[in-house]
Amino acid sequence: MDGFDVGSRLRDMRMAAGLSQRGLAELSGVPHGQISMIETNRSSPSVASLRRILGGLGVTLAEFFEPDRPASEAVFFGPDDLRDLTSLLPGAAPDRSGRIRLMQVGNARAHNLQILHERYEPGADTGLSMLEHAGSEGGIVIAGAIELTVGGQTQVLHAGDSYLFSSAIPHRFRNTGQQEAVVVSACTPPYL
Repeated sequence: MDGFDVGSRLRDMRMAAGLSQRGLAELSGVPHGQISMIETNRSSPSVASLRRILGGLGVTLAEFFEPDRPASEAVFFGPDDLRDLTSLLPGAAPDRSGRIRLMQVGNARAHNLQILHERYEPGADTGLSMLEHAGSEGGIVIAGAIELTVGGQTQVLHAGDSYLFSSAIPHRFRNTGQQEAVVVSACTPPYL
């Protein structure tokens, strides 16, 4: 999928849903101008921003980036079977610091459970705009350290530490350290 055009894909999906940019902005809870900037490729969305916009369309990141991938009934998955939810985002080139890489196990929507293998390079941040969505999520830090803010609480979690919270509480993940942070997480219902 080299040359994946996030802006064109978003515009095509919005138009197929019969929505104006303003209508999608209202459904997504983002400024109208942000959608316009993304569709014209004048702005690269963060994972959090793109997920919020896709939520207005009722689409996951997996469906956005891999619309033709057939549903699988697989039970077991190797590393090459994971669904890459982030490498096609603008600015996700391997030489960019602050990159977040999210790899999903199987078809999350079919099982109402999303399991992710997450990698946060030094400086990676889900964004100034806190994430919040229906459901619950939890995870275990496998390597490095990740700063997690949930509501008014912030803590740096190290390898072996874990978390579990209601996803309706605004939250944010940041790697403030000097080495990559690796997290295995689960979310129900699927959010990304």
